[in-house]
Amino acid sequence: MSAKAGNFTDFYNYNFNNKSHMPIVINLDVMLAKRKVSLTELSLKVGITLSNLSILKTGKAKAVRLETLEAICKALDCQPGDILEYNPMPVE
Repeated sequence: MSAKAGNFTDFYNYNFNNKSHMPIVINLDVMLAKRKVSLTELSLKVGITLSNLSILKTGKAKAVRLETLEAICKALDCQPGDILEYNPMPVE
């Protein structure tokens, strides 16, 4: 097995078999603070329940619809990259 394949295997096993770390980080709380918007206010603007936004904000969501991401970006006047971040390795 080549070094490249070994590195990919290590990366795959670390990221997908290690359930304690999700490489996609949700920075919704950062954008809310920058825009000085409360979660309740965003919920009303976007038409998403407060509990679902809270799940997204805390990083407990397993998925997000593109329509939801679009509505959040429109309400906060930001880009998807302002909310979503890829961090393959946990910060220790």
